[in-house]
Amino acid sequence: MASRNSILAAIVLGGLAAGTIDIGAAMLISGKSMAFILQFIASGVLGEASFDGGLGTIVLGALLQWAMSLIIAAIFVLASLKFPRMRRRWVAAGPAYGVATYFVMTYVVVPLSAVGGGWHFAPIPFIKNLAAMLVFGLIIAAITRRYVKPV
Repeated sequence: MASRNSILAAIVLGGLAAGTIDIGAAMLISGKSMAFILQFIASGVLGEASFDGGLGTIVLGALLQWAMSLIIAAIFVLASLKFPRMRRRWVAAGPAYGVATYFVMTYVVVPLSAVGGGWHFAPIPFIKNLAAMLVFGLIIAAITRRYVKPV
């Protein structure tokens, strides 16, 4: 069985790495600044007021991003303890998990947040955001494979 330290390392390193890279991906996809991206994340809790909050809402957005990323990583790591094949076949499991994460975040979490909004589909943003989540899942899976032994 994997040690508690290796499990914690996979969750923390996987969550923080994937979450940080995801911020960069959001900047590339949207063409918006890091401050805007982080305030947008904070708007999930604060609504439109987030964009008038300055540094405080930027920090809140970063903390929320990393908290969500840690939770998402923890789910993958803990599931991989129950299903070790996820670590053995991490190149497939990670992107598949990224796809599942994309759909949960896009069609459950965001609509229930203060951002709200109705469902609408646009092919290019869908493809770009889905690709970012494939990478997100792959990062978490690779780090889990590295830290959680045996496989």
